Parts: sequence; structure tokens; C-alpha cells
Amino acid sequence: MQRRWFLGKRVIAALLFCFVLLLYRQACRSQSQTRSRSPAGEDAFEALLQQHERRYLQHSRNLTRRISQLKAELQRSAVELEEQNQSELEEFLQKQLRRAEIFTGERLPNEFAVLPFETFTLRQVYQLESGLARLPVESLIGQERRNELNGALEAALHLLNAPQLRDSQQRRVYSPQHFYEGIFRTERDKGTLYDLTFRENSVPDFRRLVFFRPFAPLMKVKEELMDASQILINIIVPLADTVDAFRQFMQHFSDACIRQDGRTHLTVVLFGSEKMHEVKGIVDGMSRRMKYRNVTLIRLNEAFSRGRGLDIGARAWKRSNVLLFFCDVNIRFSAEFLNSCRMNTEPGQKVFYPVMFSLYNPEVIYGQHIPSAEDQLVIRKDFGFWKDFDFGTTCQYRSDFINTGGFVKGGATEDVHLYRKFLHSSLMVVRAPSRDLFHVWHPTVCHAHLSTEMFKLCLQDKALNQASHSQLGQIIFHQQINNHLHKYKQHNIKS
Repeated sequence: MQRRWFLGKRVIAALLFCFVLLLYRQACRSQSQTRSRSPAGEDAFEALLQQHERRYLQHSRNLTRRISQLKAELQRSAVELEEQNQSELEEFLQKQLRRAEIFTGERLPNEFAVLPFETFTLRQVYQLESGLARLPVESLIGQERRNELNGALEAALHLLNAPQLRDSQQRRVYSPQHFYEGIFRTERDKGTLYDLTFRENSVPDFRRLVFFRPFAPLMKVKEELMDASQILINIIVPLADTVDAFRQFMQHFSDACIRQDGRTHLTVVLFGSEKMHEVKGIVDGMSRRMKYRNVTLIRLNEAFSRGRGLDIGARAWKRSNVLLFFCDVNIRFSAEFLNSCRMNTEPGQKVFYPVMFSLYNPEVIYGQHIPSAEDQLVIRKDFGFWKDFDFGTTCQYRSDFINTGGFVKGGATEDVHLYRKFLHSSLMVVRAPSRDLFHVWHPTVCHAHLSTEMFKLCLQDKALNQASHSQLGQIIFHQQINNHLHKYKQHNIKS
């Protein structure tokens, strides 16, 4: 019994040992398996990381390639947009250029629709804008105006002095001092046109450049060389019985045309025969004194008609297509004006209607100390005004005058009718103030046989040519001014 118990105890102990041994082996196997599995897990993790890295690198390369493609597309789009904008800008500029009155005239309904030019030199601008506060001539003191005109002048000088393919050592170099004259005007819906002329003192030809600023950068429209020595001007003067005025005109004419070197011809159309001998004597005396032979004297035995005389004088010329200058005995012009007459006209293209400066009554302006006739030719507000309602003084080629039909007999409005014909044609009408063209004051006679309406208009014209607004006011209120001065002097004496 005891032995059996002892054997049972040994069996239990053996079983426990086996169990413990089994647990130990199992633990060792698990640990061994764990140690054996650990390197394999690290490799898998590294492999997973490498897989992700390759994926991200591929994605990065795809993004880089996409960015490059987008940059290329953006660059192509920018170039296309620039080309499109450039073409649109060019189209806009050409459209404005076609709309502007540059190469051909614009058909206008009447004389009030004409947009006049302004004339300018290096220092002054001659303008037609009305108003009591505006001056007929202004200095280039405004910053905006000066910058605008200087910009056009600098662009012209840059083109004139730019190197050419066939340059020589004798090539002319132009400076601002060679700027002769310019005209410009701004059409509010199109742009600004500049017509600039340059000249060297020793040569007879002019360099002329035309620019257009269509609310955009300045663009050159035209450049040409004009040889003024080849352009003959036929100056036509209709004459009634004003012999004294004609004598003064001829004195001034000889001074103005002595430097023209045979580039002028004078045609005098005399109405009536009473003064024929005196007129012929004046013409012959000037011809002998100045050795000037280019004179034609035409006599008409009929009542005076300015339009009739100009028409006869223009049609009497049978030689080449001459440039006509319709003039009067009370007009004074210089050799510089004749050059402007040549530059602003072109057969079949342009006619020139200059605006002259009309002088006031010298007895009212100067009183008892009246200067010489030449010293009175000054453009100042108190000395005269731009006679912008007069259309009788003009420069145009004979072919254009004939093609429009010339003058139509219609009394005092025949000048306006001819002017309107040009406005209705395709010719460009250049209307600009002329700094070298003056209308000398002469008495205005208002005849009693005129109708009441015409008599009033005559008196208005007479008053307009007498003096300025302020000077007429001093004449009207002179008694009140004298009374005030008398009281002022008495007050000073008492005090």
C-alpha cells in the first residue's frame, strides 16, 4: 500500500517534470520562432517603405512633368495673347487712321463743322478758340501742352537724324532750330494729327513729317521732301477804284516777293477804266524798280465783283497747274506765308484756307502816336482778332478750283459757296491761323440804300473791326470814367 503510494507519487512527480519540461521547450521554441521571425519582418517593412518611396517619386515626377507642361502651355498662351493683343492694337490704330482726316478730306455739311488746326512754333501757339479770356497767341508755358508738342518734335528729329543705308558725310543734321512751323488738331473720337515742317536756311526745300496719335503711342504717317523752289504762286488781286490802297499793297508786295526768286506771279483784275492809267503806272514802276516782270493786268469794264475778278484771273492762266492765292489790296503777307501756302496745299488732295489776323482801327488803338505800317503787324489781343468768319483768302491749285466749278455769282456769299464746295468734296480743307497774314484796317461804309437787315449787319461788322471789347467799353463809358477821375483827383487834393 505504501509502495503503491510511493510509486504513484513518483509518477506524479515524473508527470510534473514532463509537463514543466514541455512548457520550457514550448517557451524556447516560441522565443526561437520569435527570434527567427524578426529579421523577416524588418525586410518586409523596408520593402514596404521602398514601395511607398517609389510610388511617391513616381508621383513627384508626374507632377514635375505636369508643371512643365502647364508652364509651356502658359507661355504659348501668353505669346498667343500678346500676338492677339498686338493684332487688335494694330487693327485699332489702322481703324483710327482710316477714320481720321489725313489722306483724304471728310465730307462736311457746312463751314461750322470744320475742325480748325492750331499753328505753333518753338515758342508760341496760335489758336482760334473764342472767348474774352483767350489770347490769339500763347507761349508754350503749360506743362501738358509743352510736353505734347515737344514729344512730336523729338520724334520728328529722331527720324530725320536716324542713320540711313546710304549715309554720306554731307548728310544734314537737324536740330530744333531748323523747325519751321507746325500745325496740329485733336479730333476727340480719333486722335491728334501733327504736321511738322523743317528747313535749313541755305536750302530751298523743306522736310515735312506727319504724325498721328490715336490715343496711343505716336505713329509716323508720312515723310516727304518738298522743293519749294519749284512751286509757282499766282497771286490774284481784284481791284476797284482804291488806287491808294493798291499803291500801299504794291509797296508791301515788292518787299515780300523780292526773296521769292521768280516763284510768284501777280495778276491784277481791274474793274472800270477810270483808274487804269494810274494802276498801270504803279505796276510798271514796281517792275522797273524791282526788275519784276511776272505781272498780268486784266481790265473789266463792268461793276466790281470780287468773285468775278478772282474767277477771271484764275481762268486767264493757261500754262501749268499753278498754285493760286486769292488776295485783296488790304491784306499784308510775308514770304514765310507764301511758304505756308505751298506746304499746306496739294493738287487733288488739299486746299488751304488760312485765318488772317485782322487789325483794329489804329486811331483807336494808338491815338495820336500811330506807328509805321510794318510795326502795326503784331498779333496781340488789343491789336486785333482772328477773322475766322472770312473765307475769301485761300490757297488752292487751279485744277481744284476749276474742277469745283469756281465762283458762282451770288453777291457777298460767293466765298462761302466756294468753301462749301470743297467741304462737300473729297479734298482736305486745312483751316489754320497764319502768323504772317494780316488784314489791314480800312473804313467800312454802310450805304443808305441797303435794307434794314443788311444795314444792321454792316454796322455790326464796322463795330467789330473798330476795337476790342474792352476798348469799345472805354469809348462808350468815357464820360463816366472822366467823372470818376475828376472826383478822385479832388478827393486826393482835399486829403
